Amino acid sequence: MQSVEKTWFERPEQDEAALSGDALADDVAVKDEKIYVASYWKLVWWKFLRHRMAVISAVIVLLLYFVAAFCEFVAPYDPEQTFAKYKFAPPTRVHILDAEGNLRRPFVYKIVRERDPETLRSTYTEDTGTAYPIRFFMQSGEYELWGRFPMQRHLFGLDVVQDEQGFFLLGADRLGRDLFSRIAYGARISLTIGLVSVVISLTLGILLGGLSGYYGGTIDNLIQRLIEFIRSVPEIPLIMGLGAALPADLPILQLYFGITIVLSFIGWTGLARVVRGRFLSLREEDFVVAARLCGTSEMRVIFRHMLPSFLSHIIASLTLAIPAIILAETGLSFIGLGLRAPAISWGVLLQEAQKVSSMALAPWVLLPGVAVVLAVFAFNFLGDGIRDAADPYAK
Repeated sequence: MQSVEKTWFERPEQDEAALSGDALADDVAVKDEKIYVASYWKLVWWKFLRHRMAVISAVIVLLLYFVAAFCEFVAPYDPEQTFAKYKFAPPTRVHILDAEGNLRRPFVYKIVRERDPETLRSTYTEDTGTAYPIRFFMQSGEYELWGRFPMQRHLFGLDVVQDEQGFFLLGADRLGRDLFSRIAYGARISLTIGLVSVVISLTLGILLGGLSGYYGGTIDNLIQRLIEFIRSVPEIPLIMGLGAALPADLPILQLYFGITIVLSFIGWTGLARVVRGRFLSLREEDFVVAARLCGTSEMRVIFRHMLPSFLSHIIASLTLAIPAIILAETGLSFIGLGLRAPAISWGVLLQEAQKVSSMALAPWVLLPGVAVVLAVFAFNFLGDGIRDAADPYAK
């Protein structure tokens, strides 16, 4: 009886499929093995990278804090420098094609100011006969980075006398000050005040929430009653009242720390309740009881064994808390109860948008609000990504 079996070279298509299936199975097995032997933080990192919006938001947040840290280098001008000829000048258009259609390095045309004889409103037009190339990492006026290191190099600018031509990437305000430079300087206060407030709230929340959940009893009752009292007062009137209590003639540095403490006093209660709940559920776990039986000190049990078990949740909570602090500072400064000029923050810059005349003549004075929205969205998406990645085993 003739055999119906065929050798592998008589079945090339089926054999290739089998080989490809085996290779795919081996590849899956290798990936599964990597997952099984990976540490917790590596799993968190892999899952975070799969959240595209969180990764993009992380890049935006890093860029914003780079601008905040090196605003003197990023800004082309001093934030208080005025250009008398360019009051309410619109954003300067950047060109790469000249009037003849030739491709060139980025440049701007000379801006000519004219006045409408009927409305007396200033208008700005481009003189295509004169072009100024944009220089990167150019040397300009001397400044001090962080108030300590003298420098002369800026990220970009025009190699031209400033009285002759200004470069306003986002336009100019009513005094002729470069709005991009002021937004860059305002990022330092608006972003760091959220970061510092969150650090203070983290310290208070972990300390008081940990004591409340770990010891319980009278300490728990006292701390919980304090939290309930603070949370029973409406948040917005409480922030406004505490902000109004700060003297208006305080120096900028003292006013900055005053606003930071006010926002921290409001923000620690939510985190304290989260920490208390986790401590209540963890203090009877086997690994905590085993650490106590081994004679481990209570501080080591708290900070070495209990806190790391939900550290990722704390990081996600803090990431979501920063935009709330930024919005609170912006709101206080906008209504005049927070930082005040000559301090520069996004809320202080938005005070210009309260005037209808400014809004009608120069709608770009609202651009600091766009910076606030961008930062808030970036932090929210970043917090969502961290929160999802904190549980890498969930589907």
